[in-house]
Amino acid sequence: MTAEQIAIDRQLRQLELGLLFSEPYADHNAVVSLSVGQGGVDAQDWVEILMRMYLKWAQPSAHQVSTLRPGCETEILETAPGEEAGLKGATVVFRGRRAYGLLRSEHGVHRLVRISPFDQNHRRHTSFALVEVMPELEESEEQAVEINPEDLRIDTYRSTGAGGQHVNKTDSAVRITHLPTGIVVSCQNERSQIKNRDLAMKVLRSRLFQRHQEEAARKREKLRGDVMPAEFGSQIRSYVMQPYTLVKDVRTGVEVGNVQAVLDGELEPFIEGWLRWRLNGSGPNLSGGAPD
Repeated sequence: MTAEQIAIDRQLRQLELGLLFSEPYADHNAVVSLSVGQGGVDAQDWVEILMRMYLKWAQPSAHQVSTLRPGCETEILETAPGEEAGLKGATVVFRGRRAYGLLRSEHGVHRLVRISPFDQNHRRHTSFALVEVMPELEESEEQAVEINPEDLRIDTYRSTGAGGQHVNKTDSAVRITHLPTGIVVSCQNERSQIKNRDLAMKVLRSRLFQRHQEEAARKREKLRGDVMPAEFGSQIRSYVMQPYTLVKDVRTGVEVGNVQAVLDGELEPFIEGWLRWRLNGSGPNLSGGAPD
């Protein structure tokens, strides 16, 4: 293949990838919530490993920047530490070009198989974690999501994260419960209770927006990646570290043998595989709107 043919092939591939980001919210920032599933302390450790994986993906080195890994600014809004290790849950905002369009491929249950570092008998354990990906709404879009103040219960508490003496001595963290749906969001990243409340409300609006999209999609029989139990039989991707090493996406069939590279943020094969899978009409409509 000549240099000219290689250049043309590269241009065609870029144009083809551009078609994969034609949905209304593809260019939005992404709100990613991780929560623990089956697996006890191993599952809590798995949540923390997944959060690290996404943070690594968001901060590629200069030679890694690409259409599928453009680099994002990240903000950890809230983490809930596990009893012994890891995290019970976390919420992170990814701000960058096509953040939601890229990360929506991660929405679902992720399964880990490995020799447990918490098992003195060195047995193999299976752990699950749920990853939910929502678009961060712009101000004009937020206004379309109506929230009755009487439907909210707002609690304040002391932050458990970093932030120095101020965070530890004041009730700056905010937890908002939307009573009709049972949705709970928290934010403890800021030292100001007002800022934490504003950020928590943004996340709540995104989650309610997602819920509305799912309900509309069900009516049209185009399911939008429902919230699913983080347990056996429901995973979208498996990460196997013993007795062999393999990461396999159940939906697309994409496989990568270098598990550590994937956990270090190299998600491009899975993101591209999922986008092409959807473009070919094999996948669910995750935007809740018309197909691409």
